[in-house]
Amino acid sequence: MKISIGNDHAGTSYKRLIHNKLEELGHEVTNYGTNSEESVDYPDFVHPVANDVENNRADLGVIICGSGNGANMTANKHQGIRSALCWNTEIAELARSHNNANILSIPARFVSEELAVDMLITFLNTEFEGGRHQKRIDKIPANNNCS
Repeated sequence: MKISIGNDHAGTSYKRLIHNKLEELGHEVTNYGTNSEESVDYPDFVHPVANDVENNRADLGVIICGSGNGANMTANKHQGIRSALCWNTEIAELARSHNNANILSIPARFVSEELAVDMLITFLNTEFEGGRHQKRIDKIPANNNCS
């Protein structure tokens, strides 16, 4: 799989670990994240990940910031993105299986590196169930004319 990854200063060590794990698993990784712990603006590193996923240059994305919220909000501004802020493996699994999430947002200040890797593996290995969930996914875009 092709995976794009982005992070701010709070997620640098997590990004390194996740980047290495993805390569170890045989995935092609595009790194848009900072390699420093010097303060940066997370949107600068999240928009490129969302663009890759939205434009099919990446199959999935991983974004990491301190709370996961800012990165998640930024990614979800893209119409074709369903980014999920996850804090345990169960949420990561449901995000993929029920919501067909295409970006995993990790809150670096609130989960351990070990849990972050476990969530990543779960996210990558979980398939979208489709069926009743697909009609809900179809209603997510703001221009879907639902009443």
